[in-house]
Amino acid sequence: MTKTPPLRIGRMHYAWIVATLVFAVLIVVAGIRATPGVLMVPMERSLGWSAATVSAAAGLNIALYGLTGPFAAALMQTLGVRRTMLLGLSLLACAVAAGGFAREPWELILAWGVFAGIGVGTLAMVLAATVANRWFAARRGLVLGWLTAATATGQLVFLPLLATVAVAAGWRTATWLVAGVAAAIVVPVALLMRDRPADVGLLPYGASAPPAAASSARNPLTVAFASLGRASRNPAFWVLAGTFFICGASTNGLIGTHFIPACGDHGIPEVRAATLLAAMGIFDLVGTTASGWLSDRVDNRLLLGVYYGLRGLSLVFLPQALDASFVGLSAFTVFYGLDWIATVPPTVRLATQAFGLDEGPVVFGWIAASHQLGAGATAFAAGWMRTALGSYSLAFDISGTLCLIAALAIVLLRPTRTTVPVALAEPAS
Repeated sequence: MTKTPPLRIGRMHYAWIVATLVFAVLIVVAGIRATPGVLMVPMERSLGWSAATVSAAAGLNIALYGLTGPFAAALMQTLGVRRTMLLGLSLLACAVAAGGFAREPWELILAWGVFAGIGVGTLAMVLAATVANRWFAARRGLVLGWLTAATATGQLVFLPLLATVAVAAGWRTATWLVAGVAAAIVVPVALLMRDRPADVGLLPYGASAPPAAASSARNPLTVAFASLGRASRNPAFWVLAGTFFICGASTNGLIGTHFIPACGDHGIPEVRAATLLAAMGIFDLVGTTASGWLSDRVDNRLLLGVYYGLRGLSLVFLPQALDASFVGLSAFTVFYGLDWIATVPPTVRLATQAFGLDEGPVVFGWIAASHQLGAGATAFAAGWMRTALGSYSLAFDISGTLCLIAALAIVLLRPTRTTVPVALAEPAS
């Protein structure tokens, strides 16, 4: 049998091509995830719906995004990363486009809440973890931080654009714009994406020996639930899942969904608020990439304790920042932005240490599911609080307090390794 010659672009290892392609896909996914927060106010005006109604679709989207994660990670093991990405992007493009035709709340909930939620969950965080673990032996933390930071870059690219298009041409046009971008990126994924380094005749970047080959003949449902069963016996899983629940409650579900409407409640125009949210993306790109670099060098529990503690303080300060001058809100933008999703690289690192390279991404999928359940619950609860109380202040205070609790819990974590049964892996040939 003829051995496949190594595939390189010039002197560049093909792992960097794969990482760049995944980064671009995650930017698009981040733009789609940010769409409900940008379009909430225009939809309220156009359709006469309340914040609670639109938040129901956003909350279901976030919850399904999380619940899909572990099954998506298992599907990447069985069906392959490339095919899973193509399925997820195709579903996203169709679901988001259909949401642009919504006339009734149930139509929006079905398109954006159910199908777009599953599509986003098929990609996003589990994709970054899987690719970083498979393609990189060296600089894995740095790459994971960079891929995770694609969420920030997606905000930077899409939020001001979507807000401007929504104001000028309506929310439906903005929706169809992101659907078109999701459809367009299917082409480079089909042409360039590969599942593993061995597919192009290479070792993972920085590796000196091939990794053990995991079996691909198992059912994704079996893989996902078996991993959950083993992980649930390790206390580290519950600490990571619990703190990541709080992470979601204080990021995607709160700031990502409700920051722009909260600014509107204080007289800040939508485009300016979207620009501030995008600016958080700039600082998050720096903060999360730096977090990935630090996760290779510093105790990851200490990193998470600092991140959650600082985030909690910033959220408690936010109601005062909204009532204060532009300087106060700008300070929140910088402070919170640096911390936004900096929690992901050290959380993935701790999950990998506890559950191994092959099973770690699947277990992280369950941990990410907890993240999105927290985000989904908060997306709905914060919208309800705004409708019932006329303010987001209570939601900000609750999330800030939970972050301080998470900081204490993660610092006290003493991780132990869960052994994966030998039957789950096959030796490399």
